[in-house]
Parts: sequence; structure tokens; C-alpha cells
Amino acid sequence: MKQYSAEFLGTFWLVLGGCGSAVLAAAFPQVGIGLHGVALAFGLTVLTQAYAFGHISGAHFNPAVSIGLWAGGRFPASKLAPYIAAQVVGAIAAAGVLYVIASGAEGFDVAKGFASNGYGEHSPGHYSLLAALVTEVVLTAFFLIIILGATDRRAPAGFAPIAIGLGLTLIHLISIPVTNTSVNPARSTGVALFVGDWAVAQLWLFWFAPIVGAVVGAYAYRFVGGEEK
Repeated sequence: MKQYSAEFLGTFWLVLGGCGSAVLAAAFPQVGIGLHGVALAFGLTVLTQAYAFGHISGAHFNPAVSIGLWAGGRFPASKLAPYIAAQVVGAIAAAGVLYVIASGAEGFDVAKGFASNGYGEHSPGHYSLLAALVTEVVLTAFFLIIILGATDRRAPAGFAPIAIGLGLTLIHLISIPVTNTSVNPARSTGVALFVGDWAVAQLWLFWFAPIVGAVVGAYAYRFVGGEEK
């Protein structure tokens, strides 16, 4: 239960910190943090919680990461379901807290997006379904490569959270205009449930693509980074 609680809290912080920065601070008058600030916020959530909970649960905070680590031979299949459940519940709880905070401002309208992920007319840059699919698969694959490489026993000890956090920052800098950046089904689910409508209808992509990408990245790292016998 300590591991599952750590995954709940870590995912809660990721969604509150990352999506919260997008909803509350990205376009705030005069001092908005913009795309760069939101990208950094997502990276900082993972970096800080990886140091806080990495030694307890492994600091996945993402169903795609858990599945990728399983595919990479680093995580037992028996823990996949409870890890994913804890992550999704943590994301929904954080989205609920964010909704309460955001709705305290006059003129707040959840229909404007609430940091949800989307494609087509719901993509920030109106990118197509194919563009969104390729973006999420490729970037999640490289995210898993970063995670597996940074946590490899041959890598320098103690620096993995920095590499992973900066990796997630870079991923957001690339893909916020395309999909609003998912690479994390739990993060997508939490806010989508509050938006409903199109966000829920398009949610399938932000489960499918990150999971496919995570498995591809895991096998790529096993091929390239596996120790020779």
C-alpha cells in the first residue's frame, strides 16, 4: 500500500502542478508563464516527486511508464493493475482540486479545455489525428528510453530524476502545440473527465499512443542498452 500511495500522491502532484500551471498561470495577465513555463512545470513535478518517492515506488506516475518498465523487464506484471489504478485515481483527484480552484475565478469555463489533450480542432495548433498519434508514440518511446537509461545500474547514481524531469520538459516543449502533450494516460484522463464531451471522445488516443510508444521505447532500449553476455 505504501507503493500504491506513493504513486497516487506523485501522480496527483504531476497533474496539479503541470495542468494547474496550464489552467491557472499560462496566460495570466502580464505575468503569464506561457508554453515554456508549463513545460518546465511538468518537468519539475516529475523531478521533485521522483526524489520524494523513487525509493518507495519507483516513481512511475504514469500508466505508460509502468507498462514500459514491465516490457523492459524492470517491473512485475502482478503490480501493473494496482499501479495504474493508483495513478488514475491520483490524476482524477488532482483534477478535482484544480477544478475547485479554477472555478473560483469569474468567467472560468471548463469547456475551454481545462488542459485536456486533443487532436484536430481540439489540438492547440489544429494538428491532425495522424500527427497527434505519431507525436505521442515517438515522444513516449524516447521518454521510456530516457527512464530506462537513467535508471540503469551502469548509469551515474542519483541523477535519474534530473534526466527524467528535463526529458519531460523537452517533450512538452516539442508537443504542446500538437496535442497539449499527454505521454501519460492518467494525466489525460483526470482532466478529460471534467471536460466531458470531446475530451472523453478523444481520450482513447491518449491511452493507445503512449502505451504503444512506451513498449516500443522499452524494446528499443533492451536492444541498444542491454548488457552483452
